Amino acid sequence: QVQLVETGGGLVQAGGSLRLSCAASGRTFSSYAMGWFRQAPGKNREFVADINWSGGNTNYAESTKGRFIISRDNAKNTVYLQMNSLKPEDTAVYYCAATSSGGSYGYWGQGTQVTVSS
Repeated sequence: QVQLVETGGGLVQAGGSLRLSCAASGRTFSSYAMGWFRQAPGKNREFVADINWSGGNTNYAESTKGRFIISRDNAKNTVYLQMNSLKPEDTAVYYCAATSSGGSYGYWGQGTQVTVSS
């Protein structure tokens, strides 16, 4: 089992940057694929990016490709989301999630709020 805690959210102007962190408990962090998701008010939760256990394979939503970078440090049990060129439509609660099976995500953090002002 793994517990996830996101930090790094906040208020930023359009065009600015933020880096989110997701710290995981447990000794088997490196065996989990990790993902970032977000949910804006009144909308469904959507995929943002994911990364495999080694960090060698990443995927992005079309809306974040070229602006966001997902990475991980298995020695620190942490996954990151570097968000650049932020837009007001990036405003959402951002969640990190873990999967040990490569299928559905079974573990979720509590979320961190990101607000981008125009």
